[in-house]
Amino acid sequence: MTKYQRVFLIDDDEIHNFLCESVIKSQQFAAKVNSFLWAEEALDALNGMVKDAPQDFPEIIFLDINMPGMDGWEFIEEYKKLPLELTGKCLLFVLSSAVDKNDITHARNLSEVNDFFSKPLTTDILQIISEQYSEL
Repeated sequence: MTKYQRVFLIDDDEIHNFLCESVIKSQQFAAKVNSFLWAEEALDALNGMVKDAPQDFPEIIFLDINMPGMDGWEFIEEYKKLPLELTGKCLLFVLSSAVDKNDITHARNLSEVNDFFSKPLTTDILQIISEQYSEL
């Protein structure tokens, strides 16, 4: 399976983040996983990397939509403002329990979003990413 250097998980559910990290590590999908309970914290980390350590910018972001404070849609709006030379190399996947078809359609229509997956993160999803997106 493709091994990425850094993955960001952005979800307000601590248990979900723990389970996602476990799946990612068990599949040796990424060398480092950073989990964020707040989208604002993840955005702050990304902005810090833009300024101080662009080489540490994640290759993959898994983003929940329904979160308190800044939700996934607001995060994407701010993410668009980051330098394209970094975001263009990062795969952004919505990973949500949202079952609203409008949310799924909206996510898939955003150029910044590579795909929408339903929770939970599984080895099958990691396999799909490895097979379909490894060339990007």
